[in-house]
Amino acid sequence: MDTALKAIADPKRREILRLVWSSEMPATDIASHFHDVTRSAISQHLGVLRHANLICERRAGNRRLYRANVEEMARLRTFLDQYWSGGLDRLKTAAEAAQQKKENRHG
Repeated sequence: MDTALKAIADPKRREILRLVWSSEMPATDIASHFHDVTRSAISQHLGVLRHANLICERRAGNRRLYRANVEEMARLRTFLDQYWSGGLDRLKTAAEAAQQKKENRHG
């Protein structure tokens, strides 16, 4: 999970994921969306996303086509949802304990 979290930490990689979420795209089309990034850098970003299992690569002749790995993205979302809700539960418990302590002192 750490690899996936590190992969999505970069805004360019998040944008790549958005581009390939609903349709498969060749690397050249992905690169054409980034005017301030070299094709080599896009290739490196694709490698990071592939290593994190967040995208799938398919070869068609001499082209490489990329699409989001929806199943892995769903696992990542579940992890983040559980992490977030667990944090909120801990915060709620701490706030309730602090409120109870305050009421006990003044009550």
